[in-house]
Amino acid sequence: MRDAGDGGRPRDLSYGLPFVDEHHVVVAADAAEVWRTLTGLAGRQGGGLREAYARLVGAKPAAASGPALETGSTLPGMRVVESVPGCRAVLAGRHFYSRYTLELGLEPAPGGSGTVLRAATYAAFPGPLGFVYRQLVIGSGVHGKLMRRLLNDLRDRTERSPDVPVPPVSRHVSKGR
Repeated sequence: MRDAGDGGRPRDLSYGLPFVDEHHVVVAADAAEVWRTLTGLAGRQGGGLREAYARLVGAKPAAASGPALETGSTLPGMRVVESVPGCRAVLAGRHFYSRYTLELGLEPAPGGSGTVLRAATYAAFPGPLGFVYRQLVIGSGVHGKLMRRLLNDLRDRTERSPDVPVPPVSRHVSKGR
């Protein structure tokens, strides 16, 4: 990810964890509108199945708390460790089988029409059970499918918003790196 506050140099937000994958989507809206949709969706991630799964795998934190995507707030299985509204959010968590971070970044789309929303995952899967978990989640393709679904959903929700001022752009989701 690039940080406008440090001259656009790439930042290492992996927290020392190995890179897993990165996905991105172009959203036909400005970064403020994408961020608004992102925080709205994050604000509805507590309770139910997500918290039950977090407890099952011993995730820390296991429940949602605090304002959506503010530094220190939590989602089931993740804590917001860094938040720059309209620019990026870094979430980190751990459970019995893994330690992980999810870096969400927003930047202007090429040509200046819209916003690129990126999601980069870093994770370690220690021990034999971690290896098995990695195969089930990453090796099977489930993680990638869920990340693409999340990004597509965020794009679609944002573009359906009546406040989106930017004309439509190419709908592209891809794996990076």
